[in-house]
Amino acid sequence: MFTINNLSFSYNKRNGNLFHDFSLELNAGNVYGLLGKNGAGKSTLIYLMTGLLTPQGGEVLMEGDNVRRRLPKTMSDIFLVPEEFELPRLSLKKYISINAPFYPRFSMEDMKRYLEIFEMGDDMNVKLNALSMGQKKKVFMAFAFATNTRVLIMDEPTNGLDIPSKSQFRKLVTSGMADDKMMLISTHQVRDISDILDHIVIIEHSQVLLNTSMANVMGRLAFRPLREGDQPIFVLQSPFGALGAVPAQEGEETKVDLEMLFNATLQNPQAIHNLFTASK
Repeated sequence: MFTINNLSFSYNKRNGNLFHDFSLELNAGNVYGLLGKNGAGKSTLIYLMTGLLTPQGGEVLMEGDNVRRRLPKTMSDIFLVPEEFELPRLSLKKYISINAPFYPRFSMEDMKRYLEIFEMGDDMNVKLNALSMGQKKKVFMAFAFATNTRVLIMDEPTNGLDIPSKSQFRKLVTSGMADDKMMLISTHQVRDISDILDHIVIIEHSQVLLNTSMANVMGRLAFRPLREGDQPIFVLQSPFGALGAVPAQEGEETKVDLEMLFNATLQNPQAIHNLFTASK
């Protein structure tokens, strides 16, 4: 669905390239988690993928079309939920009437269903400027999912949501996904999304440190208390003893600890690369 070819980008010459010769493929039918340290380029990559920034080299293609051309058929099939946004001083009904026509598959029935998931009620006359920040985020995400674009990209979507709302968000993702769609979630709040991801991408500027399915992670790494003879890739000291990310033994399968996987990848990228490129 997305092909990123030899991408280069910098904000200014003094700081050098944020991306250089960066390539990545993203396919339909997956919920991707995009992880990286602060400044690794996650938000920049998102803006390049949506055509909001222009690369100095390379290209980003959505099904063969360069997104920087911002063709109507491309833009009507991509929706971006940025980390920060403002909603106009309008009623929800008016907001929908203005914006929904840009998205041919927008569904009012879905909009109401997603508002119900977020426990926001069905008042279409509610004034958007009268809502709290958390409520605005819920309404905006409900609209984003209701557009039924095949590509939905979200930057820190759980920021500003309380604990019940984060659970509702996960339900929203599950109910809104389909085989012909792709979702990309960029976040530092890895525990909020670990149960809904199909695929994980960890980047560090121009490098893709890890690009694999969650199923593959479960088959190759175990996240558990250390045992005698283990050769851990990453160790975390806890009040209950040492926990580790260790190469999984034959038939061993544990729940993926996304935070531990992220730290293991940053701390020992070569070991992670060797583990996930080795035949099994």
